[in-house]
Amino acid sequence: MIPLSMVNDLIHERADRKTEAENEISQNWGGAQTITGPVIDVPYEVPVRVQATDGSGRMETRLDIHYAHFLPELLKVETNLDPYTKSRGIYDVAVYGSQSHLSGTFAPISAERLKTGYTLRWEEAKLVLGISDLRSIKEQVSMRIGGRTVQFEPGLSNYDIASNGLSAPFPLDTSMVGQPMTFEADLTINGSASFNLVPIGKVTRVNCTSTWNDPSFNGAFLPDPADSTQQPSKGFSANWTVLHLNRPYPQEFGDSKQEEIQQSAFGVYLMQPVDEYRKNERASKYGLMLIVLVFLVFFFVEVLQKLRIHPIQYLLVGFALCIFYTLLIAISEHLGFAKAYLISAAAVIGLVVFYANSVFQVKRASQLLGLIMLLVFGFMFALIHEQDYALLFGSIGLFIVLALVMWVSRRIDWNGGRE
Repeated sequence: MIPLSMVNDLIHERADRKTEAENEISQNWGGAQTITGPVIDVPYEVPVRVQATDGSGRMETRLDIHYAHFLPELLKVETNLDPYTKSRGIYDVAVYGSQSHLSGTFAPISAERLKTGYTLRWEEAKLVLGISDLRSIKEQVSMRIGGRTVQFEPGLSNYDIASNGLSAPFPLDTSMVGQPMTFEADLTINGSASFNLVPIGKVTRVNCTSTWNDPSFNGAFLPDPADSTQQPSKGFSANWTVLHLNRPYPQEFGDSKQEEIQQSAFGVYLMQPVDEYRKNERASKYGLMLIVLVFLVFFFVEVLQKLRIHPIQYLLVGFALCIFYTLLIAISEHLGFAKAYLISAAAVIGLVVFYANSVFQVKRASQLLGLIMLLVFGFMFALIHEQDYALLFGSIGLFIVLALVMWVSRRIDWNGGRE
């Protein structure tokens, strides 16, 4: 059990090293992306009574800046993800380049939509676009809105909507207040692992296409199955339609709702089809069962054939079985889990059977040991690949093993069998 715990530590160490490689590539290429916006922010002043800073204890009035946030009536997003696989040493990481076209409309904006009780500073309004990782933007971001073009700059005046992103001055005069506005923009950014969008429109319609073969749709909303397709070797096309009734925040509000907004994000995760370390970890959980079953064979041969097997010989066999897991980890990093399992199992079974043949001096006992090890390794492989029924199959298998052990040992005289 001590070597098995060391094997588990080794698996976690190698998995952490893979995570480090993924983080290094993400830092250079771009991390997981979440797009929020566009949103129109309008500041207003709120008087607050506070103690004077001169230490006199008197109260004075201070003006705090708050923001009214107006979300679009319609948001349409057309996104294409161009996936790549980048390598760092022996590790592969899924990254992508994305081209998104954002369009939609803002309903007429007026103070009546959000009764703050304070005067809105329309001339200081800003257009906000949340982007989680600004380093991966590949082209200047501009937007055509309300008959004019605005250029975005990095930074946000507040974090009520997103924690990172772009903003642009968007003063609203009397001719624009109360009028609907259409908008349109193109966004080219890199990213890795996942691409997500926030449904800030009263109606949000999203189409995402890619040639990636193993997408995993995640977040608060899944794509519409009737309008989405996925074909092996051809990628996928996914469509979402989200209404404002499906999310926990309104079309206009004051102050921060960043947590609720980010929790409503949805999108696609470019899933790696195989996670070798997770399979290795599952395999190691059956290590004790493997050792016990092999030791039982040695024990029954010792009892029934009246042999004397030294504890050191048990220990060497146990170490050989633990070596199986280190071989499995090392080879699976290069050849994949299935091939690594086959090679490691064949090597360890051959080693143990060869050693047992010299210990038992009984050919049939060595052949029986080899057959049992083949069955156990095959049983373990099936359990590792079967997730939904692993507990059921494992319990039935252990019950059968226990029944066989009880049947084989039914005539052993445990009190005087060695006399």
